[in-house]
Amino acid sequence: MIERQQLIAFIDDTLNSARIKDYCPNGLQVEGKAQINTIVTGVTASLALLEQAVALNADAVLVHHGYFWKNEAMPVVGMKKRRLALLLQHDINLLAYHLPLDVHSTLGNNAQLGKILGVQQVAPVLSAEPVGVVQQGILPVATSLAELAKRLSQQLNREVLVEDAGIGPVQKIAWCTGGGQGYIEQAAAAGAQLFVTGEVSEQTIHVARELGIHFIAAGHHATERYGIKALGEYLAAELGLNVHFVDIANPA
Repeated sequence: MIERQQLIAFIDDTLNSARIKDYCPNGLQVEGKAQINTIVTGVTASLALLEQAVALNADAVLVHHGYFWKNEAMPVVGMKKRRLALLLQHDINLLAYHLPLDVHSTLGNNAQLGKILGVQQVAPVLSAEPVGVVQQGILPVATSLAELAKRLSQQLNREVLVEDAGIGPVQKIAWCTGGGQGYIEQAAAAGAQLFVTGEVSEQTIHVARELGIHFIAAGHHATERYGIKALGEYLAAELGLNVHFVDIANPA
């Protein structure tokens, strides 16, 4: 059991969230119980995740994608009302950490995807802000694009989209989880032979072809499952809390 404010302070300190300018509030988004023992973690604070939290008698929900995004409509109606009503009815806290969780050097989404990719000598691509939002690293052995795509598909349990730039095997990779396709030019400028992210836009394929860099889109949800899971496991180990990771399936 931990006081709500103690938990928030611990996570804020762990993720160093105060230093990162974001598109949403990081930390407590909806206030619930003052004492927290059981936490449900997940990628997005969807209604389905909240219903699982109610079923598990959770005191708090901890997610990567929360609410109150920049330019989001403010009226509490429809979907927003149903989500907030469920949290408030059951006195469940909602905590969300977006960019601070993406960039954390060990628990973050990028750090966790780097482990899956098997890269070494990991370092940030410094032209991308905030520092750590795009990472780069070296594979121990040059590997074909087809083999890397197969490995990712198996690890993430989903088909990935692949654009082969025709430049042969890969040794240097850059990556950004989630909706990071816009960073492909920084990845190419850093000398990466492959850029891996979650999503793809129409123009991304043309950029990959014209800059001569392989590209893989492995899914926004799929590439961002692992940071919030790692953070929950860390809280369980460090604070003795009861933490359940709930993966709400999402093909995007």
